[in-house]
Amino acid sequence: MNNPDQPATFDIVIIAQVGRLTYEAVLFAASLRHSAPDFKGRLIIAEPQPGPLWPRDPRIQDEEARALLVRLGATFKPFHNKHFGASYPNGNKVEALASLAPDHPFVFFDSDTLIMGPVDQIAFDFDRPSASMAREGTWPKPPLYGPGYTQIWKSLYDRFGLPFEPTLDLSEPDEHWRRYLYFNAGWFFHRCAKTFGTRMIEMMTSIRDDPPPELACQTLYPWLDQIALPIVVSDFGGTRPGPELDGLDGDVSHHWRAMPLFYAKAPDNMLKTLQDIAGPNRIKKVLKAHEPFRRMIFQNRGQKVRALFDQNNLPRAEKAIRNKIKRERLWMR
Repeated sequence: MNNPDQPATFDIVIIAQVGRLTYEAVLFAASLRHSAPDFKGRLIIAEPQPGPLWPRDPRIQDEEARALLVRLGATFKPFHNKHFGASYPNGNKVEALASLAPDHPFVFFDSDTLIMGPVDQIAFDFDRPSASMAREGTWPKPPLYGPGYTQIWKSLYDRFGLPFEPTLDLSEPDEHWRRYLYFNAGWFFHRCAKTFGTRMIEMMTSIRDDPPPELACQTLYPWLDQIALPIVVSDFGGTRPGPELDGLDGDVSHHWRAMPLFYAKAPDNMLKTLQDIAGPNRIKKVLKAHEPFRRMIFQNRGQKVRALFDQNNLPRAEKAIRNKIKRERLWMR
């Protein structure tokens, strides 16, 4: 059910560039048009442009893929990297958002996502941003003798003058990673892409260039965007997603991340939807240019992966799933 205060339309923003993300963007756009045919907002394909932070041209090179994205209704938005680039491609998302026009609500999705249902019916409250909780305890990794989770996370909120205690999930025990606000950056939203992206760049570059002493033992890459994201969400008055957003990372969107993981874990109905999305000849022709899609979706390697697992009794740790697929030499990314 829609929030009555929700704007009539919003932008969906994804990143596309040369290589793998070209074909992920095609699959995303095809899934959006298939599963949310009444979506009236713009699908913005943000594309990094050549510059000193890219040793090679990052733009889409497959012109058939570009033409198909346009036919699927995408709007291309070129942007220039000023802070990140080839050294940290995850920074594309925030530099792209900062380049967009102000005062228009957006939902950002990683390109390795499938839209499985009417995303335009999700009750987004763009004044209270949030982000994906489909995450594991990847950051931080407190050293044996400290500082612990509380000191590490609090140092970041203190750095930016924000209250820390309201972000805690008090149902989780002290020093358990789930007690602390931590998102996957696979989707997030806010009322203004430019404001959100600009603020996130400020925080990411501050953490990168002058990390608080409590972060001395922490690895910042590739987690930098996910380190800054909860701080930015808190700064704009947001928090953990409520039940109205359950369709994201649920039956409306699926962040598949690597196609072998999708075949190992996804419900049968999602596999059927993927086949329907990828089936039309104009879609299939372009997707087959990407070897992991060709072999996983169209040459049945995905079904070989699926046969390795009992989908009702999957290993709890994703690493165990990955390792089993790799042992069988079926991993592709």
